[in-house]
Amino acid sequence: MNTTTMQAVLLNANATPLQITEVTRPVAVPGQVLVRIRASGLNPLDAKIRAGKAGHAQAQLPAVLGIDMAGVVEAVGAGVTGFNIGDEVYGMTGGVGSVQGSLAQFAAVDADLLAHKPSNITMRDAAALPLIFITAWEGLVDRAHVHAGQKVLVHGGAGGVGHIAVQIAIAFGADVYATGSAEQRDIITGYGATFIDYRATTVEEYVQQYTDGEGFDIVYDTVGGATLDASFLAARRYHGHVVSCLGWGTHALAPLSFRAATYSGVFTLMPLLTGEGRAHHGEIMEKAAKLVEAGKIVVQVDARRFGFDQADAAYDVIDAGGARGKLVIEIPA
Repeated sequence: MNTTTMQAVLLNANATPLQITEVTRPVAVPGQVLVRIRASGLNPLDAKIRAGKAGHAQAQLPAVLGIDMAGVVEAVGAGVTGFNIGDEVYGMTGGVGSVQGSLAQFAAVDADLLAHKPSNITMRDAAALPLIFITAWEGLVDRAHVHAGQKVLVHGGAGGVGHIAVQIAIAFGADVYATGSAEQRDIITGYGATFIDYRATTVEEYVQQYTDGEGFDIVYDTVGGATLDASFLAARRYHGHVVSCLGWGTHALAPLSFRAATYSGVFTLMPLLTGEGRAHHGEIMEKAAKLVEAGKIVVQVDARRFGFDQADAAYDVIDAGGARGKLVIEIPA
């Protein structure tokens, strides 16, 4: 077997088909771990990068996409003490900026970004978790300091980040409510949250019904746009905190200010783009593993299976809005 090259899926130009290409196999330099990738978790952001609609991701073409991964440690660079050859690992490790993504057989990964894979789930499920868990955790725990007894509202509670945010908040002992469409009721209630049909109920109505008009302690917006505006109206007076992972538009802050509430934005890509805060991402993934192993977090993965040569088809499903959970590409040995 050739140990100097590997197969990778390359995006050579935006909005063009991905191509399986033979490229040089990376080597773990000091501080890195070489991972044999077993599964690559796909995100809507990956599809936007493919289409050339995600300038904030700063992808440098030709690029290997794939932000999330799970795999096995093949080699350990100098100075790395937390991992050994043969360890099963996972993390949000590349696919943006100039950092190689996970649609490849191997990746040399900053060890700070990695954690040991939860022992009770498959590589496929593990690869689906990193970006959405980190995004949910940074919003709820790092920014909003969620704790027991709070009332938490998650907008888009059946979505990728949303369904994880619901479960994290419940694990912390919060009283959780989540918006969704009528057909998502069972998904949301299945995670232990109170379902709110955003099409059938106004903000004022559900704030009155569930908080006696006071508002929610934490509102996590995973949808953006008008939903973020609605979040400002749903925050608790004086003590409410709104978090958004899609707060990229132009919004009026008056509704939030008049409630004397606060706001935080979440930009999960920052450590990959700047190099700052990577160790915290590894720490978050360790927290995720413990919650998964304790049965408190279950990631929703689309039942369809995709091979290395079907990446374009998987991205097309995301573009069409047809995914029922996270999509995962399984990588050949």
